[in-house]
Amino acid sequence: MKNKNLLFLDSMLTPFKSRHRKHSLKAGLLALLGCVLLLRPTAVTAQLQSLVDSNTAFALNLYEQLATNDGNIFFSPYSISTCLAMTYAGAAGNTEAQMSQVLGFGTNQQQFASLFGDLQTELDATQQTNAIELNIANALWTQEGLSFLPAFLETATDQYQASVNQADFATEAAAATQEINDWVAQETHNRIQNIVPPGSINSDTVLVLANAIYFLGVWTEAFAVSNTTTQPFFLSSTSQVEAPLMDLPTPAFGVTNAMMFNYMVTADFQAIELPYASNQLSMVILLPTQIDGWRQLEQQLSPAFLSGVLAQMTPWYIEVLLPRFTLESYFNLGPTLAQMGMPDAFTPYVADFSGIDGADDLYISQVLHKAWAQVNEAGTEAAAATVVTVFPTVVFRPPVFRADHPFIFFIRDTQTGSILFLGRLANPLQSGPTPLPTPPLAVAHSGNSLKISWPASVTGWTLRQNSDLTTTNWTPIGGITNDGTNNFITITPSAGSLFFHLKQQ
Repeated sequence: MKNKNLLFLDSMLTPFKSRHRKHSLKAGLLALLGCVLLLRPTAVTAQLQSLVDSNTAFALNLYEQLATNDGNIFFSPYSISTCLAMTYAGAAGNTEAQMSQVLGFGTNQQQFASLFGDLQTELDATQQTNAIELNIANALWTQEGLSFLPAFLETATDQYQASVNQADFATEAAAATQEINDWVAQETHNRIQNIVPPGSINSDTVLVLANAIYFLGVWTEAFAVSNTTTQPFFLSSTSQVEAPLMDLPTPAFGVTNAMMFNYMVTADFQAIELPYASNQLSMVILLPTQIDGWRQLEQQLSPAFLSGVLAQMTPWYIEVLLPRFTLESYFNLGPTLAQMGMPDAFTPYVADFSGIDGADDLYISQVLHKAWAQVNEAGTEAAAATVVTVFPTVVFRPPVFRADHPFIFFIRDTQTGSILFLGRLANPLQSGPTPLPTPPLAVAHSGNSLKISWPASVTGWTLRQNSDLTTTNWTPIGGITNDGTNNFITITPSAGSLFFHLKQQ
């Protein structure tokens, strides 16, 4: 029976398909539904196993969100979890609760960070075998001159072994962006380039958190390049392409010390485990029986399902045919994570990351993730990185249109486009009655709310709002309160923009 302790380092869940045929132990076209790099620690505590299981559940839940299209998918759930775990160290209130629920993080912040540190220590020990290369690195960039809570920075450095750097986002955003991209490229052997696009970091940025992961492993039993041939690869039951298929034949009868692979087969799918040289990491492939069977197989994916597959595997002599391929993907995971159940972390005025700097005005603006992998006859090379950018909430200020110099104006019929009046105002005092001045609007910020007010002594005006200045769909706002000094209304802003003005009745 195989060790059931699983640690998902990376995921190469790629919806390729295979041709329908009878099961054969000596011949078959192996296509990838899911490749999962696995580590089996020799001793895993119950608490650490619980963290691994939670990370696995998040990996499969995120895969379900990203698998809405028929194309390739590739990402590193471990990288994403690690980067968000560092951010989670500063979360509080509902933000902390939502992140814990979606990401599977423990509610005890200190204990969770300690467990994640133990997990990273386990992974660091893996690369000491010299049989594979596995590099995991974390880093923070803070806005110079700003104060961050010592406890938050100590968690980053002590538990996540993160380097803490200062940057001048306010005046040198482009240079800071280049520094972060260079760090990611260096830590991933230049496989992940320019993960942070121009403009993603600007003068509003106060904190950037990053994780990088790089893996290079050779197969325990390499595929001979001379056995690779171009053969049909079936995209669906009605279409196919010609692709290079690597071939690892079954050993000749009587050959001793031949390689056996852990394998299982059901009526719906086959599963095989291909180990890397150290036997600490492996690739697990799930191959549906039917060409279009990957959709049905995806619906079964769960931690219990994967654990059951591994438990049922037994050693077999088997021929393996596997496509040679390269994958690359790029995601902005903010909207996806919000949809999964943690919207507060991405919402200004609502997010609570008071554990970062002691204030309650920070929110996550982006979660950027980039991944790359290459599978060939020698083995597998894979890299990924995740970047989280944190911005402060900006107090809402309505735009200003200051017409304090000559201007041209016209009045038109919006239905026909006819211009009915046309003029230029060069001197508002030259002639005509004195216009009634528009009362000033004041905006005050308190907690998650905005208070919009104007003097109560001014009458005959209606407050209106619009979400787009390019349209004329201004809507009157009811429920105005008068406290004797001011007319006012209190609102809680949501995503998007709102514009307000007073209209004379």
